[in-house]
Amino acid sequence: MTRCFSLTTARNRCYRSSFIKAGLRSTTTDLQDGTVMHCWVPKILKDSKPNLLLIHGLGANAMWQWGDIIRKLIPFFNIFVPDLLFFGDSYTTRPERSDAFQAQCVMRVMEANSVRKLSLVGLSYGGFVGYSLAAQFGEAVERVVICCAGVCMEEKDLKEGVFRVSDLEEAARILVPQTPEKLRELLGFSLFKPPPKILVPSCLLADFIDVMCTEYTEEKKELIRAIPKDRNFSNIPKISQPTLILWGENDQIFPLELGHRLKRHLGDNAHLVVIKDAGHAFNVEKPKEYYRHLKSFLVDLQAIPNNENHNLSSNGAEKMQTFFLRPSET
Repeated sequence: MTRCFSLTTARNRCYRSSFIKAGLRSTTTDLQDGTVMHCWVPKILKDSKPNLLLIHGLGANAMWQWGDIIRKLIPFFNIFVPDLLFFGDSYTTRPERSDAFQAQCVMRVMEANSVRKLSLVGLSYGGFVGYSLAAQFGEAVERVVICCAGVCMEEKDLKEGVFRVSDLEEAARILVPQTPEKLRELLGFSLFKPPPKILVPSCLLADFIDVMCTEYTEEKKELIRAIPKDRNFSNIPKISQPTLILWGENDQIFPLELGHRLKRHLGDNAHLVVIKDAGHAFNVEKPKEYYRHLKSFLVDLQAIPNNENHNLSSNGAEKMQTFFLRPSET
């Protein structure tokens, strides 16, 4: 029987309205190879603002993952929010499922919108895509924020007990939930303090699945299977852009050790911030702290004039040194 009212659909409409009110418009770009990408782009591209690309993770469409922070970032940036392939209105008939291919598709959308320089924030799976984009298109990417994305994981980690769920097929069933029980399990893995069952009844979870999780289910699972496939540390490129790594202290999906690995891999170009009393979805659990770190790295430091960055006696250089040289856990 068709539902008379869907809370998920209603909230989706609210997010869409908030994106439009924030000065964004919905676009689709046909890449002419069987791939169509949906992306929210500025109604008016302002040359006075830098460009910021926000790349979502697994789960709902991009609006749900960025809707609560868009209004805070809009004053500082031209904001671009794509739906990755098999999310929202983005899809492909091509067989590629790698994060590298996702990154190439996103970059083609940016080029179609005349974006030549950008900074980016990648959440979870979006962090894999963002890292790959920074590696492939180094001249275009200025600054990088990686949020709880196990970029430095290896295929052997699954067998060596690094992850709470070591079976990849079971992980895919949790990350692409098709029952309220699996979605509740995903909430348990994602949040440091998941809500009591009574506060999130199964009917609400079923509604969310019906609206957000029933399309391209096999393709999404293929994306998950592709993440660790043939992944070895020696093959992971080292990006050169200034990079902020944000991680929940109690992340049960990508454990904190992977954040430390990425910091060691990137060396002085990167700074790791560990968010206390938070899990994988720290952007939901600690939104104020999350935004504070984004603003410090993307807005405050980027506002330092270039000549100050090269003057060791300037306040700007001192601020940059303080940010990157302070202890890795805060």
